[in-house]
Amino acid sequence: MQFGPVPLKHAVSAILAHSIGTASGRLRKGLVLTEEHIETLRIEGHEQIIVAKPEHGDIPEDVAADRLAKAMAGPNVLRTDAFTGRVNLIAPGPGVAVLNAQAIRQLNGIDPMISCATVPEFQQMAQGGMIATVKIISYAVNGANLDAACEAARQSIDFAPVTLGTADLFITEVPGGPGSAGEDAIRGRLEALGMTLRAVQTCPHKTEPLSSRIAASTADLILVLTGSATSDPNDVAPSALRAAGGTVTRFGMPVDPGNLLFVGERNGTPVIGLPGCARSPALNGADWVLSRIACGLTVSSDDIASMGVGGLLKEIPTRPQPRARRLPKTAS
Repeated sequence: MQFGPVPLKHAVSAILAHSIGTASGRLRKGLVLTEEHIETLRIEGHEQIIVAKPEHGDIPEDVAADRLAKAMAGPNVLRTDAFTGRVNLIAPGPGVAVLNAQAIRQLNGIDPMISCATVPEFQQMAQGGMIATVKIISYAVNGANLDAACEAARQSIDFAPVTLGTADLFITEVPGGPGSAGEDAIRGRLEALGMTLRAVQTCPHKTEPLSSRIAASTADLILVLTGSATSDPNDVAPSALRAAGGTVTRFGMPVDPGNLLFVGERNGTPVIGLPGCARSPALNGADWVLSRIACGLTVSSDDIASMGVGGLLKEIPTRPQPRARRLPKTAS
């Protein structure tokens, strides 16, 4: 594409690069100039203007954006109409974004004028949320480069809807503990996913009564919130899951807040042992696990291990901060 100032008489059918105000109104940038536009500009005293002129094989921005967005969108993703070289890819309901990050990076390396920006992988989405935006930066792009971008990132942006409907929450109690605090926050998390908190039951912080409740649950998802933090794979809550005939697939996660989480299953029903920070509505590592599981996605031990780099790493006001009392020494 050619871009730059040209004499007014050579600007017919070119694309106006920058908006220009006139006595009769405003000629907006991106406008394909006609003889009438040129005459208006001549009367206004313009002798040359800055324009873009597509060359042979170039694809106009809106056509290019629409073509790329169609190629990139998976079957569960909605698309907006192209406007000024942009198409947004939209979540049709609650769920998580499913992205092929390597393919999107490859696309963004083909031509700087062809771009796609996304939310993080597995970002929880609400209905109407923007998963990604495809943007053609120039007024037209090379057709061969566009074809390469479409092929490189085909169906690289998808969406996993929520597949679970109900959850049971079991809360253990210890003398002087937090009791049922956090129930509202957990209910809010489930409602944001379109799920129903079907039952909330409390019991002593002991293996046998918790195990009985886990074994009796018929919900799609079981959540456990203990009155005392789960500090070991053999602590009360993981032991109760195993006693109920379930398995623990991961204890602990490299996400802070959220370290003391465990996940498992019983007879195909996923079980999440929530960390104490889940009592707060603030984002924590358990949210990342909950949203994926609610969408029927497998969350393996390796998946949780990979959450450490680029994790939350946020301070919690209620937690003691030893580094605030003694600063670390610098490396020598």
